[in-house]
Amino acid sequence: MKRILSAGAALAIFAGPAFAEGDAEKGAKNFNKCKACHVIADDAGEEIVKGGKTGPNLYGIVGRTAGTYEGFNYSDAMVAAGEAGLVWEEANFTTYVADPSKFLKEYLDDTSARGKMTFKLRKEDEAANIWAYLASVGPQS
Repeated sequence: MKRILSAGAALAIFAGPAFAEGDAEKGAKNFNKCKACHVIADDAGEEIVKGGKTGPNLYGIVGRTAGTYEGFNYSDAMVAAGEAGLVWEEANFTTYVADPSKFLKEYLDDTSARGKMTFKLRKEDEAANIWAYLASVGPQS
């Protein structure tokens, strides 16, 4: 019986929604590094965080296929990554923001792959916090 309960508990954990591991409150502060290039504006156009337009709107990034935000001109590599199945989840987001070009090169197995994002966020806890913040202000929150 104990084994059945343990398996059931594990299944319930994996079947439930994925929660970000970072601290959304800290992520709101960490996002200041991102807003020079990125805005967070909901589907109605209301700006949650005013920011630049150099990068795509990050509203709803959780679970979004890479390179698909309507109206943004992505690099060929980012579009290819999305076409190859890249969906933004915490693990690949935090790896991507640490070194975007390296991530795309490895993901696509293409040494010439490059994205448009040149900023590198070296602190993993900041990336996890930003992810938690983005998840908290997204459409599913």
